[in-house]
Amino acid sequence: MRIARSVTEDRVRDAFPYMETEAQWASYTIGDMRAKASVLIERGYPEPERGQLLAAYRDEAKAEGGADVFAIVARRRGWVARLRKDLSGAVRTEVQGERATVVTARGTRYPFRRRDNGIWGLTIFTAELAAEAERSTRDLAVVTAAAADYERGRRDDPAVDGGAGRPP
Repeated sequence: MRIARSVTEDRVRDAFPYMETEAQWASYTIGDMRAKASVLIERGYPEPERGQLLAAYRDEAKAEGGADVFAIVARRRGWVARLRKDLSGAVRTEVQGERATVVTARGTRYPFRRRDNGIWGLTIFTAELAAEAERSTRDLAVVTAAAADYERGRRDDPAVDGGAGRPP
């Protein structure tokens, strides 16, 4: 009900506390990795790569936390529209131990898992968020290596103050 209300009122970030813990962690990771990568890109990448990558990472990098990252990803991937359409009419809830399923009037099934704090967490987006968190972590590794290469290239360029990395 709280997820449906927050989506209907276009307050997607307010649905974040009702996501599975792993989905929450993944959202924080995405934001952290994009912010770290953006700093390295800003500091050391040449154009046009700098502008292109900063534009691609901007929203998640500037997000204030996991809830904001979740809202960004949810809008971008169409999850908000999907939830708005489906969750407006829950027909029944099936509970089996630590798992539950909300069945909607459209026949869509939304899986939940009881979290350590006792709150039910929606699990349907966890795999995609975890995959995006892994991708952002790999991207940071690539950005870190490339930034180091660009820095070495500037230091070793004899046209730049005899290779000292400073303009003449």
